[in-house]
Amino acid sequence: MTLRLPSFNPREVPVERIDRALAPLPEAWLAPDALRSHFQTVPLVAPERPGDGGRVPQHLLRSPRPAAVLVPLVMRDQGVQVLLTRRTEHLKDHAGQISFPGGRVDAEDADAWATARRESLEEIGLSAAFIEPIGVLPLYATVTAYSVTPCVALVRPGFSLALEAGEVAEAFEVPLAFLMNPAHHRWHRLSLLGFERQFLSMPWTSDGREHFIWGATAAMLRNLYHQLRQGREASQ
Repeated sequence: MTLRLPSFNPREVPVERIDRALAPLPEAWLAPDALRSHFQTVPLVAPERPGDGGRVPQHLLRSPRPAAVLVPLVMRDQGVQVLLTRRTEHLKDHAGQISFPGGRVDAEDADAWATARRESLEEIGLSAAFIEPIGVLPLYATVTAYSVTPCVALVRPGFSLALEAGEVAEAFEVPLAFLMNPAHHRWHRLSLLGFERQFLSMPWTSDGREHFIWGATAAMLRNLYHQLRQGREASQ
């Protein structure tokens, strides 16, 4: 059985707290060479946000399906940017939400990276020639019963995007430094289907327009923050 969550507007859920007490990651840690080195040398740790999938009563779920997303870190002159998409409003799952390019693992996909590359090409036209894999984050369990592998990659500038109109409404970039600053991490709580659900949001405003990054995408970004802190807390 597939879980269908009651609809709600995440913007209207009150903010419970903001993590202003946690330190932002220094910009030097977010440079391409530093990111490469981190994933090459620092072991992967348990996620801070494993997802709500494991908390939902099992009779409400189908068996989890493997999926993968690309976490595209674009190497711009002004600093690394995270490439995100906004899904179209008519999709069955996560309609209208901010997301990473990605989707369900197909039988012909050799691994999670194959899925992430294929979906990125299909959804936004991002060619694998611009993608440099550097690591993965821990699995994330969604409430829609997907077990997601976030594949972290550096992306060389110079690409052109071609959005799949049926799935992607727009693509945009957010500074990684903004997303790795917990002062922009807002916590919300609500009750759905008889259990308490807590979620993160990281609203980003550009040219007077707010992009409301929340849910699984915000949680995976928080896991990236948690991972990049490992082994370096003493140097802060």
